[in-house]
Amino acid sequence: MTTPRIIPAALLADDHDHDPSSELDRGLSYDVGTVLRRRGALGLLGGAGLVALAGCATAATSGGGTSSTATASASASTSATTAAGAVVTPATTPTPADSVVPDETAGPYPGDGSNGKNVLDDAGVIRSDISTSIGSSERIAGVPMTVHLTVTDSTNEYAAMPGAAVYLWHCDAQGRYSMYSQGVTDQTFARGVVETDAQGTATFTSVFPGCYAGRWPHIHFEVYKSTAEATSSGQIVKTSQIALPQAACEQVYADSATYPQSTRNLGQLSLTTDNVFSNDGGIHQLATVTGDSTSGYVVNLTIGV
Repeated sequence: MTTPRIIPAALLADDHDHDPSSELDRGLSYDVGTVLRRRGALGLLGGAGLVALAGCATAATSGGGTSSTATASASASTSATTAAGAVVTPATTPTPADSVVPDETAGPYPGDGSNGKNVLDDAGVIRSDISTSIGSSERIAGVPMTVHLTVTDSTNEYAAMPGAAVYLWHCDAQGRYSMYSQGVTDQTFARGVVETDAQGTATFTSVFPGCYAGRWPHIHFEVYKSTAEATSSGQIVKTSQIALPQAACEQVYADSATYPQSTRNLGQLSLTTDNVFSNDGGIHQLATVTGDSTSGYVVNLTIGV
């Protein structure tokens, strides 16, 4: 067992200390430092921005950045549904300067040793199929999902980063995080590490996550220089989150038996009011998603680190 990394509680906070049955407010437990850095980089820190941050209000911008950010967010959020019911979300094409994915909180359930529990030193954590707990053949309930996360090097003209490692985790259809949520503390589903291929892509198969109260549907990830670094409490290159587009979420959550409360929870949120994605509507983190609820969905996102 490796020595746990110690990270301040504020850096671990998600929207709240999540329990699928609770709707506690995040308050100031959110990663204030991360948000301030992002707002500063976007030129959005002003008096109004600070007030909005302190109050955990909906996305607020000051200065001249409001119009362009809103426009970009709306463009990135546009989705179309084909006659066959497949969701196609147009990919955005950010300029190289905008390709670096923002740093985000790992939330309170990282399972990386920074908040008590550590799956990264478990035998079998290096795996692409995370639809089961490690060592189990029992697949968790939910619509099939494949995630392709491509990692590029922002310091080298956004060249692909083969041989890097991605640790990815998310909640299940009921909004539960393995290792932490009541009833699944002894399970490790929806967690795994994959080495990026020659194109810099890490591929995972899982199930589409549910929408729990207070957070837009999302997937967490950490990037390491190698699988050796990932599995030995090594340095994290990037911690961030993938935002899932509304059209795909609405289709998936129509199955209320498998995704209880997700439709209701989603209806109370937007990308511009979510505590993590509200700065820019998730434009740099909004995945391109194709597929349908029968055959499953394919989630694609390219990030710069």
